[in-house]
Amino acid sequence: LEPDVVVRRQEALAAARLRMQEELNAQAERYKERQRQLEEEKRRQKIAMWESMQEGKSYKGNLKLNQPEVESGASSAVPKSKPNKKPLRGGGYNPLSGEGGGTCSWRPGRRGPSAGG
Repeated sequence: LEPDVVVRRQEALAAARLRMQEELNAQAERYKERQRQLEEEKRRQKIAMWESMQEGKSYKGNLKLNQPEVESGASSAVPKSKPNKKPLRGGGYNPLSGEGGGTCSWRPGRRGPSAGG
C-alpha cells in the first residue's frame, strides 16, 4: 500500500469520527434540554398542587386538568360495561384438597438415585 493512500484513509476516518462525535454531543445537549424542561414542568405542577391544597381544594383535580378536555367529556358520558366473564375454575376448586383440580396432580418422586444406564 502506498503511504499517501493510507494517510488519506486515516484522515477521512478521523474526520468521520469527529462528525459522529459532534452529532452525538448535539443529541446529548438536546436530551439534557428536554430533561430540564420536563423537570421544570413537574416542578410547576407540584407548586400548583401545593397551592390548591393550601386553598382547601382537591390536589388530585389538578392532575386531571392536564389531560385534554375532549377526553374527559367523552369518558364522563356513559361508563363502558365489561362483558360478563365466567370464572376460570368452578367454585369448589381448592388446590390443597386435591379435589376439582382436573387431571393435574402432584406426586412425589421416587426415592433413591435415579436408575440411569
